[in-house]
Amino acid sequence: MRREENFAIQKQTLGKILAQTIKIGIIQSNLIPMFAGLTLAMYTYQIRLHEKIPEILFALIGSIFVMGAAGAFNNLYDRDIDSIMERTKNRPTVTGEIKPKTVLWLGISMSIFGIAALALTTPLAAFLGFLGLFFYVVPYRMWSKRKTIYNTEVGSISGAMPPLIGWSAIYPDITHPAILGLFVILIIWQMPHFYAIAIRKHDEYKAAKVPMLPVVKGVKRTYIQTNIYLIILMVVSFLFGSLSLGLVLVALLLSVLWLMLSIFGYKKMDSEKWAKSMFIYSLLHMTILFSTVIIYSLTGIFFNL
Repeated sequence: MRREENFAIQKQTLGKILAQTIKIGIIQSNLIPMFAGLTLAMYTYQIRLHEKIPEILFALIGSIFVMGAAGAFNNLYDRDIDSIMERTKNRPTVTGEIKPKTVLWLGISMSIFGIAALALTTPLAAFLGFLGLFFYVVPYRMWSKRKTIYNTEVGSISGAMPPLIGWSAIYPDITHPAILGLFVILIIWQMPHFYAIAIRKHDEYKAAKVPMLPVVKGVKRTYIQTNIYLIILMVVSFLFGSLSLGLVLVALLLSVLWLMLSIFGYKKMDSEKWAKSMFIYSLLHMTILFSTVIIYSLTGIFFNL
């Protein structure tokens, strides 16, 4: 009985270590925009769910593996930085609970299986999966994150790949304004989101010598740049016009409210509270917008709207 209990504890611990290594929380949040792109493609081209069940499953599996690989490579490469920052110092790659060689092979294996699974949908989906992983590991993680204040902009390219992957898994053409809208919205969304995190964790990034915009240029410059991106986000909302006025209005309203929160919150709050409110709203913005896209698309598929 004792042996079985120890085995259960070890199994639970191993599961926790793997979940932290591949960043299971990030995977879950990125699956929402992936499914938004996937369902939007099905609605746009009037494809029934039962016609694409294999593609849906492989898109899900492939995305999980590719995202998990990105998390593993991230934790492997950033061990030196993670050991300095309070919020990352307990990661298994820092504490030694998992060996670097194991993480490397985990990342490689997940990359291969993930891209292979996406290839079973369309070649374009597999290419986009590879491109997203490459941009995340090389231009962002291995170069820009430690070199330039524009690291968030560079990293946003890979961060915006999920809706493109979901769409291309169903229909191998990503030139439609609606999917370009989702892609650009997710790119722009990441700037206010990660700027808010960087302000809240200013001292940690400074100690780790990561040149985040608020650390190098200060909060005021970050505030101005945030507002510029939010205005762009408002303009991008009109790319949904080819599909639905309702989606345009939802995207536009969410962006307008975010800009108002930024302007009035900056005047009334200290930088820490302002950044916290911006961070929380960024999560609400993404969840509401992409959930709306999914619900709208599924409703259209089922009821032929």
